[in-house]
Amino acid sequence: MAADPDARPRYLVFDVESVADGELVSRIQYPGQGLSPQQAVARYRQELLEAHGHEFIPYTFQVPVSVAVAKVAADFRLLDVVVLDPPQYRPHVITRHFWVGWARYGQPTLVSFNGRSFDVPLLELAAFRFGISIPQWFDLASPGYQQNRNRYNLRAHLDLHDLLTNFGATRFSGGLNLAASLLGKPGKMDVQGHMVQDLYEAGQLEQINQYCMCDVLDTYFVFLRAAVLLGWLKLEEEQRLVEATRQWLQGRPDVPAFAQYLQHWSPWPNPWQEEVSPRC
Repeated sequence: MAADPDARPRYLVFDVESVADGELVSRIQYPGQGLSPQQAVARYRQELLEAHGHEFIPYTFQVPVSVAVAKVAADFRLLDVVVLDPPQYRPHVITRHFWVGWARYGQPTLVSFNGRSFDVPLLELAAFRFGISIPQWFDLASPGYQQNRNRYNLRAHLDLHDLLTNFGATRFSGGLNLAASLLGKPGKMDVQGHMVQDLYEAGQLEQINQYCMCDVLDTYFVFLRAAVLLGWLKLEEEQRLVEATRQWLQGRPDVPAFAQYLQHWSPWPNPWQEEVSPRC
């Protein structure tokens, strides 16, 4: 399953990692106090931790520093996995590449895990901040229920978290990490989301982007199983795609994220093995 740069993806499975804009935090949260960007971020994180038990700064204060995208064909084959604007990973360029790429590929379905609550609003706000026009995404001329941003428009954006929680009717404790682990995939490994800010301040942009690629792989495999759930794929077809993807990753040992992902890969304990295994 070689990467096919000329193939037109039907789905874009994506994940975003972001960091707080320290200058903005200082200016909005602590006006006139003379805090440096680093001091402002550290103070805000501590206040959030004390007040709410977490230190994650709201997305409105953040900018993207990593967007990883898995390009997926109409038959659910993985075509390629890329990160945007390497090796600089500039927030304004990342944002432009994401929205322009989505439009140029013919507006394929976006696939995320909880992207409706975080990733997409972050990228919309980044487009606002950086002066990037995305009229195709807002699609204001269409009826409201058909617009891309409508929560129930799964053709435009399939949020797997929304799918698994009946659009927020239940809680999905464990998140993507749990969903991937149910399938024998690595889930969270050495890096987790709460570490991204510290890694960024330490200059570890490449490590952040490798982590983002692993999250996209997890999301892709959850997407495949969701396709089985929805009746778009048969289980045996999904299993063939999983194995083809494993071989595709093995063929790219120079990508650190892929090598690490394979090291933590476990077989899915298939209870229907006799039914889906090929007969001699």
